[in-house]
Amino acid sequence: MKIKKYYLNILILFSIMITGCAGPSVYQVELIPSPHVYSEGLVNPFPKEDPRKTVLPYTGILYVTDRQPADMRHEEVYYRNKRGYELRLGKGEIELDRLSLAIKHEMSWEEAVAISKQKVRNQSYPLQVRNFQEYGFLTSTKVLPTKDQLNSKSYHQAENEYAELINKKLAISKKKDIYIYVHGYRTIFEDPLLVGATFWHYMGYDGVFIAYAWPSTPRTFAYLADLDTATMTSRNLRLFLKYLSEKTKVENIHIIGYSMGTRVVTYTLQDISLMFQNKTEKEIHKKYPIGNVWLIGSDLERGVFASYLIDGLLRVPKTLTVYASDKDSAVGTSRWLFERNRIGESWGENKPSKRFIDFMKKNGNIYFVDVTEAEDATTGNGHHYFTESPWVSSDLLLSMLYNLTPEQRGLVFNEEEYTWRFSKDYNENVSVAIQKVDPVIRGITK
Repeated sequence: MKIKKYYLNILILFSIMITGCAGPSVYQVELIPSPHVYSEGLVNPFPKEDPRKTVLPYTGILYVTDRQPADMRHEEVYYRNKRGYELRLGKGEIELDRLSLAIKHEMSWEEAVAISKQKVRNQSYPLQVRNFQEYGFLTSTKVLPTKDQLNSKSYHQAENEYAELINKKLAISKKKDIYIYVHGYRTIFEDPLLVGATFWHYMGYDGVFIAYAWPSTPRTFAYLADLDTATMTSRNLRLFLKYLSEKTKVENIHIIGYSMGTRVVTYTLQDISLMFQNKTEKEIHKKYPIGNVWLIGSDLERGVFASYLIDGLLRVPKTLTVYASDKDSAVGTSRWLFERNRIGESWGENKPSKRFIDFMKKNGNIYFVDVTEAEDATTGNGHHYFTESPWVSSDLLLSMLYNLTPEQRGLVFNEEEYTWRFSKDYNENVSVAIQKVDPVIRGITK
């Protein structure tokens, strides 16, 4: 019986590694199903006029990557699926069927908004990276630069130009915030740009959105190799956060970590917390203005995460939200592989201890959200619920856009697990909850 179970797990592991966190092999992703609060008209962050034509100081979405640049010798289009060490700064132009994030496009803004709100669509709308422009690299991440290079004006030109683009966008945004999306394992360069562009679109293009494309490897059995890379790239993320804090006029830097990308994010926060362990939270936020952090489908072990919390990780972000599911097969396979529970899975029979609950109550800025009962959260292998479930994407966007608490987002609290959940009455709950929020914030007033 144990032998059969062993081979069954091997088959599950193989199937999950094929689907994993990867984007489609044709370098495109579908526009996510309309988030529930959008299709029901509960919120409307879309401006009347096309912001891509009227206010964006650049076309497309910004990105950073520590992958090697591709050339004619390689099969990759833009960047290779290998480590490049230095962090490169650029922007990519995204095309959604006829809708483009570039100034030149065929679909009207009204049509784009209407499609984004459709609960049922009569056709698919794939996104693709149409083009890209690299400005250069972040000087602090360059491996062993010479003294002459560090003092060279041209050596810093790329990071100055990149910061100027960010500051121009922040100057005309309602929220002076930056959002960084960190993708998961087995993912190509284009994927985080497409996912990031999708969520930025649903934010009405407010603030600045940056896709962090770390060098994960799109190979079937690349999981263990990517673990090392996640550790390495966390240093570059920390240096990038430092650069944004010093060179831009940002008020808050929010980070969305997905799957193995949550390791990159968590390692970075842990490093910052240890660097400033003798500093106050106010002093930390002055150096690194980290706002809200979301960890989605994380494969990080619970014990490791708990040790980071004890060391003071929660002093770095303003809030930390952990999304988990009982039906996430990818996270479940990670638990089976390492024989330890992950923070991206529901508590199940392993309820949090009273000591841990007391710790969460004392800190107050950490939230656990169980998405198991959310609509369409089990689609596929259950690992892509933040894009596949209209309920989960609604919850995430309400948090990103309006900084609402779980209660204000219509979630139900489970005191025994100290976890927020989606109830069967979520449709009604979120509608009632939104009505209590300032109507100006909801964006539905005239």
